[in-house]
Amino acid sequence: RVEEAHGQSPTIPFWTGEAPGRTAELSAEVSALRQGVDERLALPEEAVAWVMEGGASREAAEQIVAYIAEGKRVLGMVPTAERLIAERFFDEAGGMQLVIHSPLGSRINRAWGLALRKRFCVGFNYELQASATDEGINIALGPQHSFVVEDVFGYVKSPTARDVLLQAVLQAPVFGTRWRWTASRSLTLLRRSGGKRVPTPIQRMRADDLLAAVFPAAAACQDNMPAGAPIELPDHPLVFETVRDCLTEALDVEGFTALLGRIERHEIEVYGKDTLQPSVFSHQILNAMPYAFLDDAPLEERRARAVALRRALPENAQDLGSLDPDAIAQEQENAWPPVRDVDETHDALLSLGVLCEADIAEHAADPSRLHTWLDALAADGRVQTLEAGGRTFWLATERAEGVRAAYAGSQEAIVELVRGRVESTGPFTVAELAERLALDAEPVRQAAAQLEAEGVVLRGAFRPGAAGGEFCDRRILARIHRSTIGRLRRAVEPVPAASLLRFLLEWQHATPGSRLSGDAGLVEVVEQLQGFEAAAAAWEGAVLTNRLTDFHPSTLDALCFGGELAWGRLARRTGDPPSSRLSRNGPVSIALREDLPWLLDPPADDAGELTGPAAEVLDYLSEHGASFAPDIVAGTRQLPSQVEEALWVLVAAGRVTADGFSALRGLVSGLTKKVRRSSRFASRARARGMSGRSGSRWSLLRAAAPDPAEDPTDARAAQLLRRYGVVTRELLTREPMAPPWWKLVRAYRRAEARGEVRGGRFVAGFVGEQYALPEAVDALRAVHRRERTGEVVRLSACDPLNLVGILTPGPRIPAVMGNEVLYRDGVPIEAPTEVVASA
Repeated sequence: RVEEAHGQSPTIPFWTGEAPGRTAELSAEVSALRQGVDERLALPEEAVAWVMEGGASREAAEQIVAYIAEGKRVLGMVPTAERLIAERFFDEAGGMQLVIHSPLGSRINRAWGLALRKRFCVGFNYELQASATDEGINIALGPQHSFVVEDVFGYVKSPTARDVLLQAVLQAPVFGTRWRWTASRSLTLLRRSGGKRVPTPIQRMRADDLLAAVFPAAAACQDNMPAGAPIELPDHPLVFETVRDCLTEALDVEGFTALLGRIERHEIEVYGKDTLQPSVFSHQILNAMPYAFLDDAPLEERRARAVALRRALPENAQDLGSLDPDAIAQEQENAWPPVRDVDETHDALLSLGVLCEADIAEHAADPSRLHTWLDALAADGRVQTLEAGGRTFWLATERAEGVRAAYAGSQEAIVELVRGRVESTGPFTVAELAERLALDAEPVRQAAAQLEAEGVVLRGAFRPGAAGGEFCDRRILARIHRSTIGRLRRAVEPVPAASLLRFLLEWQHATPGSRLSGDAGLVEVVEQLQGFEAAAAAWEGAVLTNRLTDFHPSTLDALCFGGELAWGRLARRTGDPPSSRLSRNGPVSIALREDLPWLLDPPADDAGELTGPAAEVLDYLSEHGASFAPDIVAGTRQLPSQVEEALWVLVAAGRVTADGFSALRGLVSGLTKKVRRSSRFASRARARGMSGRSGSRWSLLRAAAPDPAEDPTDARAAQLLRRYGVVTRELLTREPMAPPWWKLVRAYRRAEARGEVRGGRFVAGFVGEQYALPEAVDALRAVHRRERTGEVVRLSACDPLNLVGILTPGPRIPAVMGNEVLYRDGVPIEAPTEVVASA
């Protein structure tokens, strides 16, 4: 029998081993799905409906659309079989990761990854870690790997692709695995001997010995191999069979070669993108299982695991490739050599090569003092001047020969001059650097290209609005990335509980500057607070008056009589005696009548426990519908006092309500009192008095039957977010309508996948998951950054914002009439006499 797990962790094991690669046909379908969703992203509902036409559930379709939309938001486009994207970003160790998004299946991607790894190894003399899945390729780049990211698509050419791949396969783990399979299938390597099974380690050793015998070059010491010479295949059937298995079964050499040909013929679009954080398309590739690795580095040593995948970063960035301008300016200033005395001025000239007036004006704190130091150095013969392009440059005597050679046209000297400059500045273009140094643009461009080949600089679009063609020193760019990420992280740092309470006071319009007004304001407040049950006497006496500047009871009556609002006890509490009478401290909620279907708890099966007048009044209302009090008295033939008592018992049980709030107001103000008279004349007079005071009709508290296919958990989860903006488990302590936490978490996770809410750590000091509305996150941080003013807010203890002892340390304050809560800047305080007197 299968039962609900109620949020428990899964215990059924699942397969994490190697599986067959995705077929070309299935990869084409995946690509078509991506393309179809991409074309319909402008209308998300249309995209969801289109995905559902293929048989997916609505929940799955919404997640697919949200996933593709989020990836496109970062990359600017969606990778498909006809559009390949190379994404590059820094990892936490300061290195860089290259991800090629190619949803072509693992057989083609493995072949491409191995060939690229071989090209990098030969070109840069550096072994790389790489992995490949059905969705793309990941290559961990070293510090000397500097190139235009789009150029990676041209590193392997179709005419030589098979030869490059063959050499890569011979040194890859896949060859050893397939060699053992071939040896076993050919019975050259026995699995059983003498009636006993040969242990697996022994089989591996014998396989290695067999490989060394028939293919010595594959097992030979690399120091004895000719430098750069390819490995020649021996004329042996086991080797041929192993190579064939590697190239055609584990890999797809024909599909790989055809792909490169289409790229070279421009039949497939290729793009490159430098991003600040990896896109969601990269997450699965970065977290690939060991069977996807193309080298023999173990899982714990993978550089790809040094990439932090934080779902809260960033939140609303439209372009993750744009670096923060403040971070660029800060790191540029940090990279510039400090100049605080004569010796530091000389050291700066040694590193920069030359110094001009524009540099002095841009970086010197006191230009006149710097000129004094330069004059002193010139008098000592440690500094010289050079006239070029109509400007004066200062240079250190030690570097004078090289600098003058650069301005005489020596390309080697220009490279060294540019090298010193880029190590002390941030992103730049060739035109900007050539203008600053008074050199021609072409030799500066050649120098930048040479430094890029050496891995000193990276090329890309780093400053906001840049179209490309910028260069930046690799180490400075890494610091700018870290600084930018640090700024984003600080923007999403959790705030203390006091800031949350300050935010909640404004979010629920409980501060003087945030209060609402008019009928629309009253409806907005009720919509936010509906479902919360406060003391009956607190609604008009404290809760609504603290949130509205012009609250009047007649406005509430009009909205109730008009059918827009309703009141009653919505939550069915177990353990309450059915004969208990509603009191001034009895829990009551006000709600929009149209939301009652999901706000009302299912009716409790306690009708049989009601006896006497309460049972008779309930039967009368069930049969006759909404009725005035005199009609109920006449129909049940009970005394008016008995009918009134029965009505309040039924209100406390959550069974009846009135179409006007005046009926509840009569109880709160003490106008309704028990009248113990037995004469018929007195009863009629009492009945007339009841009708005259309230003018309300009494009816069963019920709503239209909810759709059985819809779970009210989603609606209640959304209501809690409307009330608090940010939801933590602790905030639900006073929420009788809140579903179990594990159900709420499921609902919030689905909403987060649809992009409707955000998950993260918004408030410090609380464990477990937290969720918030996007607009609430911005408002919460704005309140946190705002200077504290010492504002004191006084609330009734029955108010939803009585969170003392819940969000703050200390004992809780009972939610009964007469108790009060005072907050100063979100911190609960004791009520001083002068504050209470002035409030």
